[in-house]
Amino acid sequence: MKIIFASLVAGLSAMLAAGASAQQYPTKPIRLLVGFAPGGGTDIVARVVGQKLSEWWGQQVIVENRAGATGTIAADFVSKAAPDGYTLLMGHVNSNAIAPTLFKKLPYDAVKDFASITYIGYVPNVLTVHPSLPTRSVKDVIALAKARPGQLTCASSGTGSTQHLALEMFMTLTGVKIIHVPYKGSGQAIVDLVAGQVQMNFDTMPPVIDHIRSGRLRALAVTTPKRASQLADIPTLEETGLKGFEMTNWYGIVAPANVPRDIITKVNADINKALQDPGVRKRLVEVGTEISGGTPESFDTFVKTEIAKYTKLVKAANVQLD
Repeated sequence: MKIIFASLVAGLSAMLAAGASAQQYPTKPIRLLVGFAPGGGTDIVARVVGQKLSEWWGQQVIVENRAGATGTIAADFVSKAAPDGYTLLMGHVNSNAIAPTLFKKLPYDAVKDFASITYIGYVPNVLTVHPSLPTRSVKDVIALAKARPGQLTCASSGTGSTQHLALEMFMTLTGVKIIHVPYKGSGQAIVDLVAGQVQMNFDTMPPVIDHIRSGRLRALAVTTPKRASQLADIPTLEETGLKGFEMTNWYGIVAPANVPRDIITKVNADINKALQDPGVRKRLVEVGTEISGGTPESFDTFVKTEIAKYTKLVKAANVQLD
């Protein structure tokens, strides 16, 4: 009887301690890992949100860049971190949805090893072409590609990127053949596209928006289910007749699995609050982010849906890493 009573007391004490810890959280700096280099879209979003949380929490949210392997290095680190809420990841479509479908020996499980917190939002990909290409619509591109099979070229930031997979989806839905030209990042890919060395791209909005506005590139469609706020006159690919075409570079905060639920709830609530802050919204919109937010459960469901989508696409298109 004494043993049972002692066990009950110990269990109750642990529960109370966990509750107190969650109420006090955070009591020290939080690390927010980003799987890409400083200055990119993921890094900018992490710093904007992190700065606002730092102000509210009275504890610094330290953005730590661990670039490489399409974001999987940072994701792997966080998946193995202590589940105490002090190490978080700016989850990304590459590391948390595409990588599980491409890497045969991924060192983490994108679903089981993470606790979803909040879906931040997404950045649209934009189908852009060099002005020298005689196309002013998606139908023109399809017609030209059918007339010149295997002759048109499409740049991307690398094999397995959303730019590459958007091209694969485009070819699958239209039956055309376009040559994929992978680069080691968006920078040089856009330089060559503007120079006319390649003819088209499905890059994200931040690196192409100024070129579109100046006329150095021509935007034909966005890959999102709704039109982009900064390119309101540009149709979605679904509007042009490619039903079911949806692809984005999305961001969301995740933690290692088994982080206390109270901490997940608190971080989720504060991030959702931050996403409604006028200053935060202004900065995120400036870099082309369509802001989302929501519950941990809705984000978790979204991630699983994305993994299923890319698994199907990668298999159908036979995409393989170089």
